[in-house]
Amino acid sequence: MADSFTLPLRPLVEKRERPDTLPVEIAQINSQWGSFRDVNEDVLRARIEEEKERDGVLEAEEREKNGAEFDMTERLEQLYKRRAEITQFAMQAHMETMFALDFVSLVLSKHAPRQAETSMSAFLKQVAPLGSLDTEVVSPRPKPETASKDVSAVSRGWRIQNFNAAANKLLNAAARLEGEVASETRYWNETLAVKDKGWKVSRLPRERQALGVQYGFLEATPVFRDRGLASLLRAEDGALLLDRGLVASQARFVRVRVKQNGGVSGGSTLTHPGYNIGESIEGRILQARDAVYEEELFHELVREARLMATYGVTLRQDLIRIPAADDLEIVLDLVDATEATFHSGPESSQHDSLLADGLAHSIRLLLAYAHRQNLRRRTQVPPPLTPKKRTTPEYHLLRPALAYLQHMSSVRWLESFLEDIFGVLRSAGLETSGYNADVFETWKRPHASRSAPVEAVIEQFLTPIESTFTGKLLTPQSSFTITVRTSLSSPPFGTNFDVSFDFSKYPDLKSPGRLGVEDEVQVALTHLLLLDIVSMISSDDLFALTADGKDPKDTRRWEAVYPHLGELLLSSSNPEKHQKMKVTISRQGLSVETYLVRNIDGIGRGAWELRSTHPQAKTWKSPSSTDKQAEQPSLIEFVSAETSAPADER
Repeated sequence: MADSFTLPLRPLVEKRERPDTLPVEIAQINSQWGSFRDVNEDVLRARIEEEKERDGVLEAEEREKNGAEFDMTERLEQLYKRRAEITQFAMQAHMETMFALDFVSLVLSKHAPRQAETSMSAFLKQVAPLGSLDTEVVSPRPKPETASKDVSAVSRGWRIQNFNAAANKLLNAAARLEGEVASETRYWNETLAVKDKGWKVSRLPRERQALGVQYGFLEATPVFRDRGLASLLRAEDGALLLDRGLVASQARFVRVRVKQNGGVSGGSTLTHPGYNIGESIEGRILQARDAVYEEELFHELVREARLMATYGVTLRQDLIRIPAADDLEIVLDLVDATEATFHSGPESSQHDSLLADGLAHSIRLLLAYAHRQNLRRRTQVPPPLTPKKRTTPEYHLLRPALAYLQHMSSVRWLESFLEDIFGVLRSAGLETSGYNADVFETWKRPHASRSAPVEAVIEQFLTPIESTFTGKLLTPQSSFTITVRTSLSSPPFGTNFDVSFDFSKYPDLKSPGRLGVEDEVQVALTHLLLLDIVSMISSDDLFALTADGKDPKDTRRWEAVYPHLGELLLSSSNPEKHQKMKVTISRQGLSVETYLVRNIDGIGRGAWELRSTHPQAKTWKSPSSTDKQAEQPSLIEFVSAETSAPADER
C-alpha cells in the first residue's frame, strides 16, 4: 500500500533543560579543556581560530554536497505530507477517544456523579446534565427444560473430567515424589557411607548447593591440591556419581625399570590391582586419589630431575634416566595401569626386580613425608613478610635413592678390592686379620628425633650414608680406617672416601684424608700395604727368625732403603755383592725380586744400580685369579732363603 506509514508507539524522550549537574559538567570541562587555571585570553583566542578553521572546512564540504540536495526536495515534500497525515490521524483518534470517555462518564454519572464528573469534558457538562443517561438489564427469554438439562450434563461432565485430571496429576505427583524420596534417600545414604569411611565431605567452594569429596592431599602443590576435590553428583536412580573433572579416566602409575647393559632386567609391579569404574563409589574415589598422587609424584620427579643434570640424570620423551652404575640404569615413566606391570624376559633378574620395587616404594614414601613436612611448616608461626616471593623447593625423591645406589656401588667395589688384596697377602703366607666392614652404620645408630617413628625412619634415609672399613696391618699396632660417605643433599656432594692410617713404623706418614676417586683410594691402600710389607721384612721379628740361632754378627738383615718404592738392601762386606730386593703389590698379585747391585753403597738408582743378570723372583697371585698356581714357599720362607744364601752363589 503506497500511502502506508509507520507510527511509533513509544513516547518521545524529552531532554531536560540541565541533563547533568554542575559538578559533572565541571569534571567534563576539566577532562576536555584542562584546568581553569590554564585558561587565559591567548588560549581562548587560539581555540576560536581552530573552530573557525574547522567550520570553514565543513562549509566547503557542504558546498560540494549542494548538488545532491536538489534531489532531496521531492523527498522533503513527501515527508511533510506524511507528517500532516500522521497529525490528522492522531487528532481523529484523540477525538474518538474523548467521545468514548464522555459516553462512559455520562452513563456512570447516574450512580457515581462525583467520580464521573471528573472525567467528563466541559462541553458535555453544558449540553447534558448529570444522570440523564441510564442503563438497565433486560431479562432474557426463559430457556427450555431440555437446554437446562443439557447444560447441567455438560457441566457435570466437565467437573468429572477436571476431577479425574486433578486426581491423575496428584497420583503422578505422588509417584514422582516417592521416586524423588527414594532417590534422595539412596544419595544421602551413599554420601554418609563415604563420610563414615573417613573421606572428607563438604560443600564446593564455588557451588554452595553441591557437595564434594576431598580425595586429594591438602599439603600437595596448589595444582594437584585443587584437583583433589570432586563433586558428588546424583544419578536418576539416586546412585552417587563422582565428577572427576580433570582426572584421567584410566588409572596411571609411575613405573620403575632397571636396565643392565642396555636391556630391561627388572621392573616394579603394582601394589594393588587397578580399580574398575563400575565398582563401588569408594573404588572410584581410591582410583582418583591414586591417579592424582601418581601424577603429582611424576611431576615432582621431573622437577627434581632437571636439577640433577650434574649427576647424569636426563629427561627424554617423558622418561627419567638415572645412571646408577657403569652398566646399570634406572628408568622412570608414567604409564597407564595396563602397561604398569613388568613382563619378565630372558634378561630379567629377581635382584633387579626387587631393586625396582624398593625404589618405587621409596619415592612414594618420600613424597608422603614431604606432605607431612609441609603440614608441619604450615602449622608453625609463619616467617616475616618480605617483598621477595618464596619459591617452593623441590622435594628430595631421587637424591636419596641415587645416593643409596652410588654408596652401594662404592661399598661393593671397596669390598671386592680389599678381598682381592688381602687374598694376595694370604696366598703369600702372611697371617693377616683381614678387614671389618660396618656397612650403612648411620642407619644402625640410634637416631634421637622428636618426630613420629615413621618419620624418624625416613629422616635416617635422608641423612648422609656412611660405611666404615677397618683393618689391621702386619706391623704391630698399625691399622687403617676407610669411611665411605655419600650425600646428594648437602655438601660435599657425591661419594667421598676418608682414608686414615695409624702406622707405628712411620709415625710421620700422613693420611691422604678425603678422596673422591676410587683409583686414588686403591693407590693409597696399595702403597700402605707395600710399606707394611717392607716394614715387616726389615723388622726385628723377621731378623730373629732369619738368624735361627746363629750369631747376630754373622747374620745379615734387610734394610729399607727406599720403603716408598718397595726397595730393601742386604749389605755385604764386598761392595760389589750388595743384594737388593724389589717388592710390588697390586690387587692381582704380590711380586718380590732380588738381585745383586755392583756399586759402592748399593743404594744407587737408575743407571748406577748395575743389576745382576740372574735375578731371583717370586709372585703370589690372588686366589680369585683364574691362573693355576703351583705350591710355592711363602714370602717369609723366600726372604729367609735369600737372606741365608751366600753372596758368592749369585
